[in-house]
Amino acid sequence: MIEPDVLRRIVRAALDEDVGSGDLTSRLVVDGSTRARGRIMARESLTVAGLQVAEEVFRQVDASIVYHPECADGAARSAGECCAMVEGVARSILAAERTALNFLQRMSGIATATRRAVSHLDGARVQISETRKTAPGLRVLDKYAVRMGGGVNHRLGLFDAVLIKDNHWRLAGGVGEAIRRARREMAREGRQEPIEVEVGTIEEVEEALRAGADTILLDNMDHTVLGRAVAAARGRAFLEVSGGVREEDIPRLAALGVDRISLGALTHSVRAADLALEMAPP
Repeated sequence: MIEPDVLRRIVRAALDEDVGSGDLTSRLVVDGSTRARGRIMARESLTVAGLQVAEEVFRQVDASIVYHPECADGAARSAGECCAMVEGVARSILAAERTALNFLQRMSGIATATRRAVSHLDGARVQISETRKTAPGLRVLDKYAVRMGGGVNHRLGLFDAVLIKDNHWRLAGGVGEAIRRARREMAREGRQEPIEVEVGTIEEVEEALRAGADTILLDNMDHTVLGRAVAAARGRAFLEVSGGVREEDIPRLAALGVDRISLGALTHSVRAADLALEMAPP
């Protein structure tokens, strides 16, 4: 589930942006007493995500709107199948329509892409994850959509996990020194989170292993170097591979024996799923 206060805040900002002082066209064209029924329909095969968000949009616009999901988040829907029903004052439904669909289309697009990526694992026990390359202000929703597609979330932000990236260890004096500094400071603060470090060469992998890194992020390595890195580190640290990973790369990477494959494209380059709200008189 998405934390209710966070959801309310995100939806409020989106409605302020789109509706503003009111839906001018609907006020001019549609009688205030007119009621309508709408069906949110899939126009292509997709994995649904964002039904709770769409419901919050309709609720904030008009609490009297009746909203009924026809499936659960994470469900597969084919073209022509209904995802949710709404009924109420026509002006209110029209005011909520685009914002609700924007959330549903983005989130379902992410869930669909994630489900497709997971399918390439062919049963391998490897995690598929997103990165922090999410839409500003929508990270909670983007990461929720990844989970609905069968993925596993990476850290939420800078505050909830230790990930020493290349810029960190360059400034700290090297991979090993950065890991040692992190352990020392964490001990002072009584923290026990695992330490992940990003590396790009075999030498950096070996340095990370000697320093006791819990997770090693193998970043932007070519196939030969990556194979050597996995062979050297498998079983000695949790192994994540990232950097320019394409969907077609997943079977090969999973076969190497890594533990997690991270794809920034799940969120930074998502194609919105095709959904529409079809309205008619009740």
